[in-house]
Amino acid sequence: MKIPSIIVTYCPRCKEHTEHEVSIYKKGKERSMSYGARYHEEVKHGYGGQKYPELKRTAKTTKKVTLKLKCKKCGYTIMKEGMRLRKAEIVEEVKKR
Repeated sequence: MKIPSIIVTYCPRCKEHTEHEVSIYKKGKERSMSYGARYHEEVKHGYGGQKYPELKRTAKTTKKVTLKLKCKKCGYTIMKEGMRLRKAEIVEEVKKR
């Protein structure tokens, strides 16, 4: 799906509809020393093996894409709820038929 790079939508900080710059949200690098990661590593060792079943094949054919909208007026960032797409592409201008 082609997504326009600039969307006019509501900004809660400006309290009005303004232009927003669109980008696709990407998860940051996980911390290897976080409590959960250390605990999972500890549980995996010794008898018993994996804590939960290893996923052999995925059931879904698409992933949810979350959009990051940054207000051009005040710089406030909003996350737009994820939608299922095979491929998300940000385009300068979407042509209408």
